[in-house]
Amino acid sequence: MAANENTKFQINYKLADGTLINLYAADVRDLETGLTDLSMVAALIKSTAGELSGGSALATANAVITQAFNATPVAAPAAAPAEPGAKVCKHGPMSFKTGTSARGPWQGYMCPSPKGAIDKCETIWVR
Repeated sequence: MAANENTKFQINYKLADGTLINLYAADVRDLETGLTDLSMVAALIKSTAGELSGGSALATANAVITQAFNATPVAAPAAAPAEPGAKVCKHGPMSFKTGTSARGPWQGYMCPSPKGAIDKCETIWVR
């Protein structure tokens, strides 16, 4: 569902797995109610998604979000195919990065999850 003519507030969340959650509200009270409801079931949505595998987890989370919060889940774009020899984690293709620190040069494959994500995968260091 998209925003309608009564929408005054729109809040968008992007989860670590790329799932987008859009919350629409007609007024401040509606917004507060939606945010409160979302925070109350966030752990349930996350744990359910973790227990299910593949597309089932996303479909279940989307159904809960859509029904409970009058929100529109939007599918994340498909991940680009990995190059031969590239590393992949549960979040998709890992990025190969290099740099130099005080201890010298470094290189490794980094998880595509946002910095600070609680389920961000460990870097695979190349030695």
